Amino acid sequence: MSVPTSTAAGTVRLTVAQALVRFLAAQYSERDGIRERLVPGTFGIFGHGNVAGVGQALLQNATDPARGDGAKDEAAMPYYQSRNEQNMVHTAVSYARTRNRRQLLACAASIGPGSTNMVTGAALATIDRIPVLLLPSDIFAGRAVDPVLQQLEDERAMDVSVNDAFRPVSRYFDRIWRPEQLIPSALAALRVLTDPAETGAVTLCLPQDVQAEAHDWPVEFFDERTWHIARPVPEPAALDRAVSVIRSARRPLLVAGGGAIYSEASEALTAFAEATSIPVADTQAGKGAISGDHPLSVGGVGATGTDAANALAAEADVVIGVGTRYTDFTTASHTAFRNPDVRFVNLNVKAFDAAKHAATMVVADARAGLEALTEAVQGWQAPSEHAENAARLRREWEERIAPCFAPHDQELPAQTEIFGALNQLMGDEDILLNAAGSMPGDLQALWTARSPLQYHLEYGYSCMGYELPASLGAKMAAPDSEVVAIIGDGTFQMAPQEIATLVAEDVKVILVILQNHGWSSIGSLSESHGSQRFGTKYRLRDKETGLLDGEKLPFDIPANIRSYGLEVDEVSSTDAFREAYRRATARTRATAIVVNTDLYGPHPPGSGWWDVPVSATARLDSTRAARAEYEADLAPQRHYL
Repeated sequence: MSVPTSTAAGTVRLTVAQALVRFLAAQYSERDGIRERLVPGTFGIFGHGNVAGVGQALLQNATDPARGDGAKDEAAMPYYQSRNEQNMVHTAVSYARTRNRRQLLACAASIGPGSTNMVTGAALATIDRIPVLLLPSDIFAGRAVDPVLQQLEDERAMDVSVNDAFRPVSRYFDRIWRPEQLIPSALAALRVLTDPAETGAVTLCLPQDVQAEAHDWPVEFFDERTWHIARPVPEPAALDRAVSVIRSARRPLLVAGGGAIYSEASEALTAFAEATSIPVADTQAGKGAISGDHPLSVGGVGATGTDAANALAAEADVVIGVGTRYTDFTTASHTAFRNPDVRFVNLNVKAFDAAKHAATMVVADARAGLEALTEAVQGWQAPSEHAENAARLRREWEERIAPCFAPHDQELPAQTEIFGALNQLMGDEDILLNAAGSMPGDLQALWTARSPLQYHLEYGYSCMGYELPASLGAKMAAPDSEVVAIIGDGTFQMAPQEIATLVAEDVKVILVILQNHGWSSIGSLSESHGSQRFGTKYRLRDKETGLLDGEKLPFDIPANIRSYGLEVDEVSSTDAFREAYRRATARTRATAIVVNTDLYGPHPPGSGWWDVPVSATARLDSTRAARAEYEADLAPQRHYL
């Protein structure tokens, strides 16, 4: 952080909420010489816990920004109205991710359920290592009113509230009991938010009486501050150790994770791959770090990976992980890397992730680390036959998946046909959004991401409901890109509220809703694990069987979306979808395409495994058969030591 330039003396009297808004509006980030507002806006939903505190401060900022203390007016803090607190955190996460964590948004909520609605979003942000500032309102610090409306009383202590639920899902947590506590806490919060290794959800709880309490603040607190986002370079000894391992490899594989994109390391990654002839696989967060069209790109690895990447992973003697935290989907639940002598070299800005799988650690920024590795390993390449094998495996995979994009012998198209059409129709700098269900698996296997921006999958928390609000955040962050959110009908029913926000803010996104009248992913998983797709279709309850296996639920998604004022096309073929998409791109307002698809797929061929335990005892033949298969699949699972 740079030292403030102002030397103004004196104080200014403001409430805690007013001081916080003014402070946030004066914060900047800098990386690679690019300086920009760190917190360019605040989302909020007001209730009795914050309407007269944070709400008043945002109103005053918008309508009467004069400081009145002889210094310049306070900077604007734009306010955005959301419809659901979890959704607004998703919007903020998507914004920060699209901005490669150089900028972030704040989210303010009222006391009680308004605040706890944000906990899921906080978990998502912290798991995905994305910065977001949460401002949940809290109980009275003064305790004259106890219990206040929506307060959870804890008989063991009076300093506990429901907001303590944020502690395990926040990278930094504090509760501002007294006005003067805001100064060190706000500075600490910004330090964490701008630290690429420590970032995630940061929570500052604001008791509702403290929000409105006045205090004499030193004017220096409101001076512009620039937070410099670091690019840590590798320790020379660590670099030497990593190079030694890499040079010993005969069948190396590089796995690119989200860190390669957030650090804007695509050029460095491509240069390293070309210099060493090492094939590059990707995770959900890392897809696009190297263009999917590049000859050394072999696609997704792991449970939903390509045959090419998984075949290379199975025989790899050295795996170089760049910016990945190795989730169970990436490692196929520790069955992907099967070479008994496999060793790992992990390049990660966070030591916690760099140490995974007993790796040779290089704790550094992904871009700086790749540039250093490229120079240090100069003159060495993987054996030519290894790259040739990778190219052959990729060609074979592309031939194998070609039928996924062609019409199938069924009344409705498979979702894979729609994905193939979208991949052709979308531009390199357009943004595809998705999060949960069967679609991430299909997309990781099939999508060719031609830029780091194009593929935006939230799969760290795999949170249903992320896609629609995330489309708003992505478009705010990249207004010149076409933003397309692919949403299952199950996800749509969970979180359609932000359509109203898209309309209110006049934000142009394209919503593609795939309607198959059920949970395709969990239905397939249920069937393969002996549970017969129980409870995974949207049906009326049958009065004879007592089960949800009657007629289809009469839910009209197109009519629901039209009620918000959006134009909607409903289609039932891939050709009709292509035409609808062209119409959608020509429109200037948010629009939706509802595609009727087949619940049962088909889906891409699979070569990875995912550990979902099956009941060890059961009366059902389907479950007993699935258990036997599960026990056989466990055989390759191992620790990487």
